[in-house]
This record gives sequence, structure tokens and C-alpha cells, in this order.
Amino acid sequence: MKDREKIAKNLSSMSEFERDVLFATLDIPKGKVTTYKRLAAKVGRPNAYRAVGNALHKNPSPPIIPCHRVVRSDGRIVGDKVSERRKRLEEEGIPLIGNRVKLGEDILF
Repeated sequence: MKDREKIAKNLSSMSEFERDVLFATLDIPKGKVTTYKRLAAKVGRPNAYRAVGNALHKNPSPPIIPCHRVVRSDGRIVGDKVSERRKRLEEEGIPLIGNRVKLGEDILF
């Protein structure tokens, strides 16, 4: 995929872990969310959910790499620009209650 190659060039200065996190985030489909903990497990570091948050904070290409689709395990939207992230999730049809995603197996990735 050419897009992935282009994104990989933008991520060349990041650690392997950070690149893994951002590429895994790229795989989250529109209309779905995952949690920091689930994403950490997906990249093979199940206890590194805080490090996942740090890697997402360094995302050089939002919303191309959709970090807005990653939420806390309780569904809360956190991080920079919560209102912007909430708006993007709402536009994607994600059910929200305040600043929380109404988590269910139908929307978890």
C-alpha cells in the first residue's frame, strides 16, 4: 500500500513500539473504537497501555491515523482536544453519553 509507505516515512524518527501503535491504530475501521489496553495487547505489550497513550500523543498525522478512535476502558474520551475527538466520533456514528463512548461488542475493535 502506497499510503502505508508514505505514513511509514513520516514515522521514521519514532521508536518501533510507537510505529507499531500508530499502524495498529490505522487499522481501526470507521465506526469502531478500541481501548488503550486492547491496543497495547494488539501490539504485543498488554501492560503498556500508558505507553500507547504516549505514542498516540505523538501522532504526526491525525485524523489520517485515527487516534480519536482510541478511548479509555471505561469509554471516556481523553487526551488533547476532547471536543474535537468527540465530534469526530459522533460524525462516525459512535454512540456517546457526554464525553464517554457507550462501549459494546458491536463497536469495539
